[in-house]
Amino acid sequence: MRRRKWRFLTVLVIIVCCLPIVIISTSSLNLNTSSELMMSLNQRLTNNLSEFEDSPYIDYHVKRFMKRSELMGVSMAVVKDERLVFSRGYGFADIEKDELVSPQHLFRLASISKLITAVAIMNLVESGDLQLNDKVFGKNAILNDTIYGKIRDPKLKDITVKHLLEHTAGWSQRYGDPAFNPLIIARKVGEDPPANIETYLKFVYSRRLHFPPGSMYSYSNMGYMFLGKIIETVTGMTYEDYVRYHIMYPHGIYDMHLGKNFYKDKYPNEVKYYEQKGSIKISPFNGDSIHVPKSYGGNDIELLSSAGGWIASAPELAKLITLIDGFDANPDILSKKSIRLMTQNGSKPLGWKKSYSGYWYRTGSFAGTVAMIVRRPDGISWVFMSNNSNWQGPGFYDDIKWLMNRIIRKVDEWPEHDLFKFYNMNELSSKQILIKENYLSHPVN
Repeated sequence: MRRRKWRFLTVLVIIVCCLPIVIISTSSLNLNTSSELMMSLNQRLTNNLSEFEDSPYIDYHVKRFMKRSELMGVSMAVVKDERLVFSRGYGFADIEKDELVSPQHLFRLASISKLITAVAIMNLVESGDLQLNDKVFGKNAILNDTIYGKIRDPKLKDITVKHLLEHTAGWSQRYGDPAFNPLIIARKVGEDPPANIETYLKFVYSRRLHFPPGSMYSYSNMGYMFLGKIIETVTGMTYEDYVRYHIMYPHGIYDMHLGKNFYKDKYPNEVKYYEQKGSIKISPFNGDSIHVPKSYGGNDIELLSSAGGWIASAPELAKLITLIDGFDANPDILSKKSIRLMTQNGSKPLGWKKSYSGYWYRTGSFAGTVAMIVRRPDGISWVFMSNNSNWQGPGFYDDIKWLMNRIIRKVDEWPEHDLFKFYNMNELSSKQILIKENYLSHPVN
C-alpha cells in the first residue's frame, strides 16, 4: 500500500513539475506576474531583472570579452551569500533566427556534468545504497553481467567507485580519448555503430589497463560514463530520472536535462551551438558516410550522458551550486563530510576539477561549448557558459576567470534581491501546493 501511494504521488509530482511554477515578487523588485514569467526558475527570469548600479560596467566588459574571444552567446549568473543576485544573457542564442540570449536559455554543460554525477553518487553513498570502495567490475561487483565477456586484465576487478570518481581507474588517453572515438570502440568489439554503454563495457573487459587502479591520475570521460551505468544498476531507474527526482526536483530545479545530438532534437529554449573558425567536419558517431560538425553529430552527446551530456540554464546551475557549496546560509543536500571529501581530496577532487584555498572549480568544453563554474570562499559563486568553442583550448578558462574576477572586484554591493525566490504562491492552486509539499517531505524511494 505504501509503495502504491508513492507511485501515485510520483505521477502527481511529474504533472505538477510540468505545470508553470509561478512567481513571487520580492520587496526589492517591482515585477508583474505576466504569463511569460510563469515558468520554472530560468523561464521566469529576464535580462532586465539584473539591472543595478554596476550592471552597465558588467555589460561593457562581457561584450568586449565576447568580441575579443569570438563568442556568439554567453549566459552568466552570480550568487552572493546563496542569493541569486545577477543573471543575464549576452549575444545570440541562434543568430540565424536573430534570437538573443536570456537567462531562460539552456546550454550544454560538457564536463560540468561530472559534478552532477558525483553529487548523485555521494547521495547514494549517504543513503547506504552504495559505498565508495565497492568494486565495479567482475563477479560480485556492481557491473557483473556476463554479456560483457571475460575479463582480460585481472586488475580491472580492483577498480572501485572512488577510482572512477577521481580519475584513477587505470585508463589513460595514450591512444586518444575513448569517449570521443565511438566508431573505433565499436569496431574494436565487432559491433556496428552507434556505440552504447554496453559497447564500452565490452571494450574495457577485453583490454588491459594502462596502470594499476589508484596508482596515478589520468582524466577519464569513460570512467564517468560507467558511473551513470552504476547509478542505473543500483537504483533501477534511468540515470537521468534518478538525478532529476532525487537531486533536482526536490530543490526546485526543473529545467535541466540530458541533451540531444542534433539541432532538430534540441529543447525549445536551448541555444544553437557554433564552433570556432577553421573547425573541420568529421565522420558522425552513427557511422553515416556524410561528414558533420562535431557539435551536431560528430560527438555523441547522448552517449556521454553522465560524463558530459547535461544541459542547463545559468540560474538553475547556480542553484545547484548552492546545494553543495558548504556554506551555512542554507542547508546543503550532502553532509559536510561528503562535501569535504569531494573538495579536499588532494589533487583528485570528486566531481570538481580543482579545489584549493576555498576555491572550487569545474569546467566543461567540447565543440560548440565552453562552460565554467567557481565557488569562492567569500560567499560568491558564479556561472559562465557560451554556445561556441574557443580556439585557445584549456587556456581560455584563465581568460574567463580574469573577466569574472575583474567584475567581482569592481562590484562593491550586489543587489539585495534573491532571484531564486521569484515566486508567487498565490497563483498556485491549493491542491498543487499540497502535492508539492508532500513530495518535498517524502521524496520518491
